[in-house]
Amino acid sequence: MTAEILDGQVLAQDMRAELKADVARLQKDHGIVPGLSVVLVGDDPASVSYVKGKRKAAAEVGVHSVESKFDADLPQADLIAEIQRLNADASVHGILVQLPLPVGLDEEAVLTAIDPAKDADGLHPMNLGRLIRGQQGFLPCTPHGVQQILMRSGIDVAGKHVVVVGRSTLVGRPLANMLTQKGPGANATVTLCHTGTADLAYHTRQADILVVVTGVRNTITADMVKPGVVVVDVGVTRIDDASRKRGWRLVGDVDFDGVRQVASAITKVPGGVGPWTITMLLYNTIQAAKWAHDLD
Repeated sequence: MTAEILDGQVLAQDMRAELKADVARLQKDHGIVPGLSVVLVGDDPASVSYVKGKRKAAAEVGVHSVESKFDADLPQADLIAEIQRLNADASVHGILVQLPLPVGLDEEAVLTAIDPAKDADGLHPMNLGRLIRGQQGFLPCTPHGVQQILMRSGIDVAGKHVVVVGRSTLVGRPLANMLTQKGPGANATVTLCHTGTADLAYHTRQADILVVVTGVRNTITADMVKPGVVVVDVGVTRIDDASRKRGWRLVGDVDFDGVRQVASAITKVPGGVGPWTITMLLYNTIQAAKWAHDLD
């Protein structure tokens, strides 16, 4: 068996076309242009690259994107003041503070300062609480992207055993909760594991659908999955590769070449979940613009 490749890039482009049409309707019918403000502190190369990708994607779908850039030594009080300014700006519907923040800044306090109604990343404690209660709110972008990949690939998770390896608040925990909710793309039975789980392979071999997000290369190998499993690899690690012009390449948490011979479907790294994180950020921003104007 050689697994089908779940092409996150193609699937995300399909949804971005839908978002572009949605933005055009908002502007034509209501004069509304969704606005996204990205706050970048410091000059971490990965963060700068991510922000550039978000700016390009926003322009692609018609979302107005602005950036607030600050040096890494920005005082905490000044960062909070900037967020409060954006909270009060009616032209800004979504706010994203690029993570990770430089050492010395309190990430939790910064995220909590964002107006929950403008929380484009879906990480405000109020939105995470709404998720757990099954109430309307913004979903965290990466786990929502994982759910969309499965849905748009025609993979029904209802009644299936999903094993999530990774317990972060960014991905693992919210995804496990999302997939157990009642509704489309959910209603699964979920086991939440992590790198400290005893006999991890025992649990991963029970999975009909396996989602891996540990940030550790080769966390999952071919002997750890059952035939026919669907595998979604969320992890990203940069490794040296002298054969590449830039001297490195990106790999996931799953031994792709080995697991592909056992699974029925699998995502790649890069090109799997990555494009979806930005896509769902745009989705949340557009949704925030609708809710701000009492539109469905």
